[in-house]
Amino acid sequence: MRDVTTAHTALTEPSSGGDSALDVQPTPLALLLLGREADPRSERGVECPGDLPSPSDPDLVERARAAKEKLGDKVFVLGHHYQRDEVIQFADVTGDSFKLAKDAAARPEAEYIVFCGVHFMAESADILTTDAQKVVLPDLAAGCSMADMATAEQVAECWDVLAEAGITDVTVPVSYMNSSADIKAFTGKHGGTICTSSNAKRALDWAFEQGEKVLFLPDQHLGRNTAVRDMGMSLDDCVVYNPHKPNGGLTAEQLRAAKMILWRGHCSVHGRFSLDSVNDVRERVPGVNVLVHPECKHEVVAAADYVGSTEYIIKTLEAAPAGSKWAIGTELNLVRRLANRFADEGKEIVFLDKTVCFCSTMNRIDLPHLVWALESLAEGNLVNRIQVDPETESFAKLALERMLALP
Repeated sequence: MRDVTTAHTALTEPSSGGDSALDVQPTPLALLLLGREADPRSERGVECPGDLPSPSDPDLVERARAAKEKLGDKVFVLGHHYQRDEVIQFADVTGDSFKLAKDAAARPEAEYIVFCGVHFMAESADILTTDAQKVVLPDLAAGCSMADMATAEQVAECWDVLAEAGITDVTVPVSYMNSSADIKAFTGKHGGTICTSSNAKRALDWAFEQGEKVLFLPDQHLGRNTAVRDMGMSLDDCVVYNPHKPNGGLTAEQLRAAKMILWRGHCSVHGRFSLDSVNDVRERVPGVNVLVHPECKHEVVAAADYVGSTEYIIKTLEAAPAGSKWAIGTELNLVRRLANRFADEGKEIVFLDKTVCFCSTMNRIDLPHLVWALESLAEGNLVNRIQVDPETESFAKLALERMLALP
């Protein structure tokens, strides 16, 4: 696993309007992580092959609009919920990673799919779209620290460890959508399925109908929370496989006794929320509802009032009564957007913690990168194409199709 540096920014106290609670100022380190500089340690970190427009260019918005209009129906722009507002304004659709990949597949007439997200999301879009469509990621350095935490070599070695313990014939791999195409292919090849944060329980129910154990990749928290909170297992039913320790740091007896073998991976954003964050916001905002993503740690999920996927978070706030107060444990760009969206309805929405960690690689997709990609395509130059090789695509698609077939 590569070192992943996080950046913190100060968060002001919540106010009645909810908006000033989200006014954060990035530190110099945050500026580097938000795309102002290149970090050679980041996933697939590369420079763009062309010259980026200056972030201070006052014509960026008009340039993006003009390039998009010139491309017309040939381009389809996808915007993940965690993207910056400056990018989201040009998205034809917004959503989570799997919804966006499906939306792309439903637009076969679009020659170019510009995915404003991160690398594994663009891979999924390439897997699900036709061969004639070309998926473009505006910045190839927009990776995912969680996806980086499980490589194909590490997972193959883990499977060998499970084989030595004599349990591979009763173990079904289930991989979170937030994983590389290689990991999805491993999952498909070994009889497993993919899951999202919305259907993780259904995926695990299916897996336990096929076998006695699950190898859950790569986010330990989603796997643990689903097994314990939603399926009634105990924490003792779960063990954590650490790819950086011999045999994953586990004995054969521990592996044989476990129901859930959790990969030691996590989201660098959601993993920062703590029980102290929950307790603190309840003291600061009387009557607040705590709503968190299931990628958060188990103790945070256990202390929250509501737990669910990004889409669940949005729908819960849409249905919330006027005047209600909410502390949200997910990425700041989305929380800020929701606070602004529902301010007129009197809903007070604050970030769960006093300090924040942007999704650093997601935020690398900024307006200069988007303008560069769109203008390049408009000029007939295909840039930053994401293409999964045929064998990997075949097995990854098999795993995705098993998920689509879940009851």
